[in-house]
Formats: sequence, structure tokens, C-alpha cells
Amino acid sequence: MRIRFGHLLLAGVLLFGVVGFAQADRDEAYSGGVDVAPVNNPLYSEECGACHFAYQPGLLPARSWHKLMTNLEDHFGENAELDNRDQQALLAYLERNSADHASARLSRKIRRYFRGDESVVRISKIGFIAHEHDEIPQRVFKGKLQDVTNCNDCHERAAEGSYREREIRIPGYGRWDD
Repeated sequence: MRIRFGHLLLAGVLLFGVVGFAQADRDEAYSGGVDVAPVNNPLYSEECGACHFAYQPGLLPARSWHKLMTNLEDHFGENAELDNRDQQALLAYLERNSADHASARLSRKIRRYFRGDESVVRISKIGFIAHEHDEIPQRVFKGKLQDVTNCNDCHERAAEGSYREREIRIPGYGRWDD
């Protein structure tokens, strides 16, 4: 069987075209300032977002979401139990969209910080997140900002999945620029 140069050239163009298209598709998702896929589940937004910031599933690995969702009777000192059907639906959504399965930049960074079967349930305790917030001087926490658990207090577009430094405005402090 003889392969012609034209066939090889065509195959190469098609291959690079497909790879380039996939890369452009991925880059387009991040060009709008999205670091982690935003929440797109109305049940999650309603149930979890009613009490606190609805953290994006890509901020934790599946095992952490599992640990968190199977202990809702003691959810950081509160009873957040749901009926079994809603709990299972939310757990499936969170695990399916967790950092383990997400391709967004921030999810990939977070995934690298987890070792073995580690299952941190406080997002502020994730190595990468803690490291990024260690730069904030303690005096900032004396004002209107109490801690780093409510992302949208400082990250103007957190709900959209953007955690870019240029979009940080700390209450009582102003624009963050490190």
C-alpha cells in the first residue's frame, strides 16, 4: 500500500485543525475570565445558596463533596439535612462536576494539591486556596471582612466562576493588588 504525500498532508492538516479547534474551544471558555465552571444546577443554587455562597463543584474533588454531602446533619455546626432524593441528586451533580472531572484552570490547580484519599471539606483549607489568601494582611480582617469563606465578598465575579486578582475588591480596603 502506497501512501501519497498529499494524503499525509491532508491527514496532518485535519489532525492539527481538530486539535487547534479543541484548544480554541477550551481557551474561549477561559477568555471571559472563568477560572472554574459556574454553578448551573437550580436545586444546588436554591438549597445550598440559600444559606451561603454556592461554591462551584470544581473547587473540591469528588471525595470531599461526598464527605460533605453525607454528613449534612452536622454541616459546619448546622443541620442542613435534605430529603434523600435531593441529597442524592446534589451529590451526583457535585461529584460529576468536581475538580476531579473539571478542565477549568482553577480546578486543575486544586486537583494537584490533593494527595491520595485526602478529603478536605473547607475550601479555605485547600493548600492552593490557603496559599493565595495567606498574602492578605491580617489588618484587612479587622474591618468588614471577617474571613475568607464567602468568596463573593471580595471576588466580584465569583458566582460566574472568576477569581482573577484584577477583580478583587476587599470590603473596607478596596482593590487588591499584590
